[in-house]
Amino acid sequence: MDSENHNPRRRFRKWFKGKHKRADPYQLSQVSDGGEDESEDYLDDILFQSMEMDPCTSTIELRVFVGTWNVAGRSPIGSLAVDLGEWLNLKDAADMYVLGFQEIVPLKTRNVIGAEDPTEARNWNVLIGKTLNNEYGCPWLTPIWHPIPSENCHYVKNSEPESRMSNNETSMREQSRSQHEKPKGVSKYKLMASKKMVGVFISVWMKSDLVSKYYISNVKVCSVACGIMGYLGNKGSVSVSMTIEGTSFCFVVAHLASGEKKGDEGRRNHQVSEIFRRTSFPRSPADDDIPHPLTILGHDRIFWFGDLNYRLYLEDNSARQLIKKLDWRALQEFDQLCREREYGGVFQGWEEGAIEFAPTYKYSSSNCNRYSGGVPSRSGEKQRTPAW
Repeated sequence: MDSENHNPRRRFRKWFKGKHKRADPYQLSQVSDGGEDESEDYLDDILFQSMEMDPCTSTIELRVFVGTWNVAGRSPIGSLAVDLGEWLNLKDAADMYVLGFQEIVPLKTRNVIGAEDPTEARNWNVLIGKTLNNEYGCPWLTPIWHPIPSENCHYVKNSEPESRMSNNETSMREQSRSQHEKPKGVSKYKLMASKKMVGVFISVWMKSDLVSKYYISNVKVCSVACGIMGYLGNKGSVSVSMTIEGTSFCFVVAHLASGEKKGDEGRRNHQVSEIFRRTSFPRSPADDDIPHPLTILGHDRIFWFGDLNYRLYLEDNSARQLIKKLDWRALQEFDQLCREREYGGVFQGWEEGAIEFAPTYKYSSSNCNRYSGGVPSRSGEKQRTPAW
């Protein structure tokens, strides 16, 4: 199986599909990326409406950073910690960070067919927490989530937000805190949910003050394995569903089948359809009374991102020549995913942000500024046509 090396600052392909209550369920909202500027590449101003039964509908602005990174089996230590800080662009911090990873463990047989080991997921969450909170001088004391071994996930269920309490209730809570809690420092971001399946991993964080301010409910996770034999976890997806002030969000991180041979795009298309079909968020006794979506397409706001592995219908040398010319528009005419969407093979009706950056696959393991292979091919490197 291929170990892929992507530039973390540039690897970003996402889809956003929006719909509004009591309207066409497949009405689209477009999200555009701003090109090389990371603050625009990854930050979207999301305006969503509260679906409360109140006759006056309030509007909330939520800035969401959505990013994906194939770390090629490397542990979150050393240079990756520096890369993570640059990637998150905390100088222009978002309200919410949704991070998708692929290959957080090497895709070896023992990792694919063996029992899930939460160690690397925990290590990544610790590093993300330190990066998000230490940047603001907030001490990272102890993990703020509670592991659930049977599900290999973590999530925080928010209680009634302080904004909905009376002044008396709020003051009583603060008085109780001052009497019974010792100062421990305040984390700026809290882990809301995370889920790991072999090497695919999602981690969702939100500003602590917003967790207290907004009503967040029905936080759920799901994984779909559709790799070897259609059911092993070397390929597939992990998803998080959550409702914020009555608006439902779904975040889907996917790692699809690799390969440049004719017909490999069909395998990827099939895996996408399987993820749609098999992802579910069933109700549980712990849920509140607010109905929540059971499937991906039932959500108000959907983000799909990851290492989708679609390639270019182009010879290697021709692709490299267009890259040298920085002609991204010409390259996109040969983009496999764009073609499949156009022909109705996958993601019909979805919108993708503008691609205004160089292909991110596949960089040399020894030099992240050079594509693997080429003519003449470097010793030991596989020949790969660059792609997004």
